[in-house]
Amino acid sequence: MGGPHGGGGGRPARGAGAGGGPLGEGLPAHLLRAGVVPVGSGARSGAVLRGGEQGGRCEVKTSRFLFLLTALVFPLLASASGLYVGDRGVRSLGRGGAFVAGADDLGALWYNPAGLVDAGSSVLLDGSWVRFSTDFTRRVLVTNSAGATQTSELPSVSGSSEFLPIPTIAGSWVFGERKQLVVAAGVLAPQMAVMSYPLTLDDGSPAPSRYSLVSLEGSLLVIPGVSAAYRPFDFLQLGAGVNVLTGNFVTRTVFNTSPPERLLSAPEDPSYDALAELKATGLLAPSASFGAIVSPAKWLRVGVSGQLGYTLDAPATVRVRLPSAAVFDQARQEGDSARLKLKLPAILRAGIEVRPLEALRVELGYARELWSSHESIDIVAEDVRIYDVSGIPSPFTVPTISIPRRFKDSQSFRLGGEYSLSVGSSFAVEVRAGLSYEQSAIPAAYLAPLTVDTDKVTGSVGLGLRLGQRLRLDAVYSQAFGGQREVSPSEAAVPRINPMADEDAPVSPVNGGSYQVRTSILGFGFRYQL
Repeated sequence: MGGPHGGGGGRPARGAGAGGGPLGEGLPAHLLRAGVVPVGSGARSGAVLRGGEQGGRCEVKTSRFLFLLTALVFPLLASASGLYVGDRGVRSLGRGGAFVAGADDLGALWYNPAGLVDAGSSVLLDGSWVRFSTDFTRRVLVTNSAGATQTSELPSVSGSSEFLPIPTIAGSWVFGERKQLVVAAGVLAPQMAVMSYPLTLDDGSPAPSRYSLVSLEGSLLVIPGVSAAYRPFDFLQLGAGVNVLTGNFVTRTVFNTSPPERLLSAPEDPSYDALAELKATGLLAPSASFGAIVSPAKWLRVGVSGQLGYTLDAPATVRVRLPSAAVFDQARQEGDSARLKLKLPAILRAGIEVRPLEALRVELGYARELWSSHESIDIVAEDVRIYDVSGIPSPFTVPTISIPRRFKDSQSFRLGGEYSLSVGSSFAVEVRAGLSYEQSAIPAAYLAPLTVDTDKVTGSVGLGLRLGQRLRLDAVYSQAFGGQREVSPSEAAVPRINPMADEDAPVSPVNGGSYQVRTSILGFGFRYQL
């Protein structure tokens, strides 16, 4: 049976009963015919107009368009917490990210700049492919005509990341007769999965994930930086550096403008869907890092490091493809300028490395990401106006919007090491392995298709080949385990943004359901000693 999407039924939602088909976003058609609506949606069964209004036109309060930019910003904020997928660097990831005390090459730019003293004059080039995919099965609470509440399950949808190698390009130079000072420069890219979800399912019905994310394609972030390290005493290394997060961030999502208090229709009628894009260009957020390594004995190293957070204040543009519903027949957007303001967290790391054998190194590490500093995101609209929407004084100027988020600090534990086996005087094989446990920074209530993250255990294996005294080739493979998470519809808190709804109208969350995550990383690189 077709629904108000204007398409065929697709596969029925589980638990819908015989004859069920997608309606709105997969809600069982027979439930809505019986007067069953999503809890808090305010929608009613049927598709007739109230008050003799023609062509779907309705009165819309001016202040409701405050939600316009909110719909665009939620995905950007949420994706910030997903910037880092796994540990970066080929050699360091091969050790499970346990590379704070044992940092001794240009990978120290990310983990502990004090380790650059041991890098000498060298060049490092590596790249990793993050393969990140998700399955989302949305569940919603619905209420029937008798007032009973039940859970309805919608069709599953899958998201995946595009192929995009994540590089490290760096070089270092040693100074002084005793080679106590090293200066290094490099360009890193955040370990980021550029996700995309389909707009529609195979049967043509709208995807349940569309109100959270359509695509991050076009996003490109890099972190260039300069660091220096100094060894004042044989047992002490100190390092510090400055860097800047720069690039472009692009997110596309869908919000729905169906006015449930005035129009008797499905709560997620696709004719009221608006495809929106927010593009932040010229991102420029400076930061700094610092670290120290103490070696009280030849077999023992203790390291600590910190990376300050990033404060973003960047120009952005907002573009909206307005809905096809008749109420928007004459509507248009003029101006698209805004500013994006948000904070990304500081990171603290510590590690202890032991060398029981000359060829064996084992490190236990800890990291804490201070996501509790990520409290809100602010959008300052500078030139965004909406004209000629029925019932709204024209033009309407969108004001500044502040959106709260409730992330929490996360922590991780790492155990890893490497063993070097020499073959003659000019060839050696380094075997690496590591294991890590990481907590998610995203509370269950705010987990969404864009921000899928779980508590997880990650295993890594790596290999290094030393050819002569100068060249080393590296490879790594990493796999995360335990990528499942449930968000009950009653605790879900990410709303379906609806600019046509009253400010005090109940809203339906769009992030309840089950999540399955698959993460693997494959990387290659080389280091050359000058």
